[in-house]
Amino acid sequence: MRCLIVGCGYVGLPLGVEFIRLGHQVFGLRRNAAAQGELKAAGIQPLIADVTQPETLAKLPREFDWVVHCVASRGGSAEDYRRIYLQGTRHLLEWLGPSLSKKFVYTSSTSVYGQTDGSPVKETSPAEPVTETAKVLLETEQVLRDAFQQNKFPAVILRVAGIYGPERGHGFKQFVKNEARIEGDGSRFLNMIHRDDVIGCIIAALKNGRPGDIYNTVDDEPVSQANFFQWLAEEFGKDLPPSAPANFDEDRKRGVTNKRVSNRKLKMELGYQFKYPNFRLGYSAEILRLERAGELRVTPDNL
Repeated sequence: MRCLIVGCGYVGLPLGVEFIRLGHQVFGLRRNAAAQGELKAAGIQPLIADVTQPETLAKLPREFDWVVHCVASRGGSAEDYRRIYLQGTRHLLEWLGPSLSKKFVYTSSTSVYGQTDGSPVKETSPAEPVTETAKVLLETEQVLRDAFQQNKFPAVILRVAGIYGPERGHGFKQFVKNEARIEGDGSRFLNMIHRDDVIGCIIAALKNGRPGDIYNTVDDEPVSQANFFQWLAEEFGKDLPPSAPANFDEDRKRGVTNKRVSNRKLKMELGYQFKYPNFRLGYSAEILRLERAGELRVTPDNL
């Protein structure tokens, strides 16, 4: 397959390496020319363009079998999201046109679900996001679904939970630095997925995903914040983080939700088997990696 990865960064770069291992020809699109060396070193053919500037796309080859759209905003504003995700996706659709022969996968987010009552969430559950950034992601999904309905554009949408893995995992990093806090009674659910499983789910979606459809991309086990930190405390031989009062108005501003996202559809329809089906397996691997690299000591001396 000729594969294009749009946004060849934290997820896209190792995805490209896996594509190459599987025998595919891989192109990586980045907006910064300084990334060419990193892509070439991984065996990925670099394409330099900015999805927010369609004229930069026009000069590139556009005959691809598989396209993965996994750009990142790096914590930008709602306007940044609108430029990068919404307008960028429209520009990609105009650029690719009918030349895409097989599948297009877009990595959205479980943040489009605004539930705050700890309820189970599946793909048919209401998607009523609280934050403006999540509203933009939902609007971008609709652009792709419309393209499928109107032009049979072969888009598959993955709603990805909080990604952790090497150098990622906000709660984990806060815990290691003794900066973590348990919000209220700690009952709010966290939904996570290891980066390696995001990559596996993307490949499964390219192979088996139904165009026009949505799949929640999350591991098997939502976990309450209290139980997450309890496990880390036991692993590190440390005390639990202190509690901090939950602030409803501030939580709404930050888009803090409380839900248990189900991956049943993804597992049943795409046939994907998780490498790290829960946070304990995934973070155990990350802790071991950090220990071997000499970056972490998991002993009571961390206190």
